[in-house]
Amino acid sequence: MKSLMEGNLEDCLLNKVDLRRQWISQMVEEVQKIVHHLTTEISYQDIRFQAVLYSDTYNENIKVLAPTQFLITVPMRGLAGYREARQQRWRYYTLQGARLPCPLRDPEGLQQWLEVEQFLKSLWQWHEADVNIDGDIVPAKVLQVFRKLVENAIETCHLSGKVSMLMDRPAVRVAVETSTGRVELELTPSVEIPTAWSKKARWPSCLKRWPSAERVQCIKSFGFSLLACSNYHWQLSFLRAEQVLLEQLDEDGGCRRKCLQAMRQMKEDVWCPGKRPVITSYHLQFQVQKFERRL
Repeated sequence: MKSLMEGNLEDCLLNKVDLRRQWISQMVEEVQKIVHHLTTEISYQDIRFQAVLYSDTYNENIKVLAPTQFLITVPMRGLAGYREARQQRWRYYTLQGARLPCPLRDPEGLQQWLEVEQFLKSLWQWHEADVNIDGDIVPAKVLQVFRKLVENAIETCHLSGKVSMLMDRPAVRVAVETSTGRVELELTPSVEIPTAWSKKARWPSCLKRWPSAERVQCIKSFGFSLLACSNYHWQLSFLRAEQVLLEQLDEDGGCRRKCLQAMRQMKEDVWCPGKRPVITSYHLQFQVQKFERRL
């Protein structure tokens, strides 16, 4: 039987979690309408970018990093049939296309180059100089094109009173005024790689009781994405796989979800109460899995 103090703490946490969920749901509802409007116009102007669809339920293109900080992944069109790069080669170019005497550094961690020849099918626009250097699709060039499209879409859609550009580079960030306050969005072009799993993603890192081997194979079948958020290297992302994992967080009868909710509330109330917290939901999810490996 729970003690009175344990019961009160749990009730308090549940109440805060419920209020947070309602608050964020309202912001997500307003934000995704604006994002859909903007990206529909962007897709009309440049076929390489897809519109972020509106959803009455969960929207896989919107990731809540913090209550006032969202990541919006904007899918890119015209790249199909991904293959891992066949051989390593050195790069000697700048973002302006000039030649360098020494090669650029290789990507580290969950980063990689992206060559247009890694796709069996590609639109001719991906071979154009506005995004391509020496056969590479360069994220900084993609972001440069995308930033201009976002700026134009804000004007065309008459959203200047609600949406404003932020001067963070190379990322494309905007501030959106909602009925419950200001939200900052990072709009990130994303290359979707369905049904494949990157060799760089060494997950799970060791044998453990959760997730099960069957669940691991299921999660890997959702593939991964490559995000344009730096100058030369694409960032590997596993947002869809992470969401599937989170939905089955306590499938073995554990209490990981409650731990995650408690840490998230502590983060927002005590550790990082500001509008742009250093600790995001990514860090908390990693900690839940880290604790699991110690059991």
